[in-house]
Amino acid sequence: MFDFILRPIKRNIGRDKYHYRAIDDMFGFIPNNIELYKVALIHKSSSLTYENHVINNERLEFLGDAVIESVTSDYLFIEYPDYDEGKLTKLRSKIVSRQSLNRIASKIGLDQHLICSRALLATQKHLFGDAFEAMMGAIYLDQGYNFVNRLLINKIFTEYLSIEDVDEVENDFKSRLSSGDRRSITPSLSAHTVLVARVSVRWFLSTTSNRDTV
Repeated sequence: MFDFILRPIKRNIGRDKYHYRAIDDMFGFIPNNIELYKVALIHKSSSLTYENHVINNERLEFLGDAVIESVTSDYLFIEYPDYDEGKLTKLRSKIVSRQSLNRIASKIGLDQHLICSRALLATQKHLFGDAFEAMMGAIYLDQGYNFVNRLLINKIFTEYLSIEDVDEVENDFKSRLSSGDRRSITPSLSAHTVLVARVSVRWFLSTTSNRDTV
């Protein structure tokens, strides 16, 4: 209701204006909890450690991966009623492949905002797809499943994904990706990285401290 008032304010005023503007430009909305999106942009190579807590986007990536797969399954089931289980599975695998998600991330400009070791960018091109998954995890937690479902189907898939082109891809890069191929690189944190993550650390600790220890 008040989005037309809040949008210009959050985009142009305050310490988080850069992040509000980035999310709005990429996805077309203003977040409720901006801290989720800050964490989604912190790659493991630029992790922060604070009071024995490691802060990066890996947990959000895990969540976003499941969300994207669920939405994609629903989308394909409805859009392709004549496809059997095998063909649906193959097509879904290609849509959620690292190659496909990397292309989407680059097209929406997510690659310009990822906080990551520069040395890693030259050798690991899947980083942007990982960040896209983390961003979907953040959107799910912030806005809910129905919102991220509409965002992916009505905006991301419609504007940035060609099912025909995806169907021609033969390799599922996601299944081929091995953690053993990842190089160990000591992160070099910039002043911007530390500044961005400080508030995120406080948010992260406030969420974890309220949970019971199993």
